[in-house]
Amino acid sequence: MPYQPETPRKRQEVDPEAVLVVGLGRFGSALATTLDSLDRRVLAVERDPDLIRTWSGRLPLVEADATNPEALEQLGAREFHTVVVGVGTALEASVLITGNLVDLEIPQIWAKAISAAHGRILRRIGAHHVVYPEYDAGQRVAHLVSGKMLDFIEMEDGFAIVKMRPPRELHGFTVAQAAVRKRYGVTIIGVKAPGVPFQYALDDTRIDAEDVLIVSGDATLLERFAARP
Repeated sequence: MPYQPETPRKRQEVDPEAVLVVGLGRFGSALATTLDSLDRRVLAVERDPDLIRTWSGRLPLVEADATNPEALEQLGAREFHTVVVGVGTALEASVLITGNLVDLEIPQIWAKAISAAHGRILRRIGAHHVVYPEYDAGQRVAHLVSGKMLDFIEMEDGFAIVKMRPPRELHGFTVAQAAVRKRYGVTIIGVKAPGVPFQYALDDTRIDAEDVLIVSGDATLLERFAARP
């Protein structure tokens, strides 16, 4: 009988808004509940009986072992555009689950790592995005406690956005008069006066002591600017 090649598996239709969250520890549960509150289609996968009891009825939840590729197939993982692997401390499970998702050709795989070495392995096997929740949180808090910053978000290549109180030298001046881009290399992009929403910063926007600023630029320059009295 002549050889008959296997018929390629037809890929299931992918919901671009759907997110599958694997693991309901602190990171995974916070992510899943937030997505659920935003009315995103979310499905959580967990195998720990205690966590299943905790979250059953509070989240769309499937009891399954995601280290088993057949279990992922059966729960419909291929239908999800984005899968987040919230398993971190169990390194072998994290790697196995991520590898299974790569084999399923999931369009966007996010994976939690607990160390740089762990993150490198996840990237090598095909994770599209690797996150370090503990490291990122510690770095963010370090910035917040070191100056007038109320919030700090660092992007790629050292670019960051901060929410902060204005230094005294800016009080009573407009954005144009303050000239912070020329003097400090950062850009004021928003100003919030008490009791009103944030406004885009225009040249004639006045800055007062009670205001909150949104400022963007190089993270090091922002730190210096936020440290001014």
